[in-house]
Amino acid sequence: MSHFDIQGYRPRWLNGLPAIAVAHDLRLQSLVGRHLRYAWLLWDLDADEWFADAPVLLDFDHEQVEINHQKFDDLSITWNTIDPMGQQAWTYGDWGHYDDFVFQLAWRHDAQAQLATLQGQQLQEVKLLEYTGQNLANGMVAVSFAFSDGQVTISNGLDENSLEFGDPDSTYLPWSKV
Repeated sequence: MSHFDIQGYRPRWLNGLPAIAVAHDLRLQSLVGRHLRYAWLLWDLDADEWFADAPVLLDFDHEQVEINHQKFDDLSITWNTIDPMGQQAWTYGDWGHYDDFVFQLAWRHDAQAQLATLQGQQLQEVKLLEYTGQNLANGMVAVSFAFSDGQVTISNGLDENSLEFGDPDSTYLPWSKV
């Protein structure tokens, strides 16, 4: 089964900060000091908007982290599985089914201005954050990347990815190995 026909991508869904930290924290920390070459988003060409159900790709000097959220607390972090330059625009969906949507999709690294301005900057810090708000998303894990001139947090936007810029909200608590 493919994920929106993204070549090579097979999400690995995890839940909860401890499981995600054990699986990915060391590798995420190894990105500190690298430069963000590209920040790729999957773009809906017909609607001219971000297709937020697909992973966000961050290429740090040829080490690419692929971050994706679904449901209320599922997070998939994969590494170097998607080649955004190797997959030209494609169609996803079923033209013949009455309740299915058809999307014309393509990877873009220049579509979201706030994210594009981080390209070229050196990563200063990366944190796994746990959402502690009093709603269904409690326990959701976000990944935050801090640069010398900006910060982006990739969080769960209720069954899709969300991009938040600037300091994370106070309802997020950072991972602590205590």
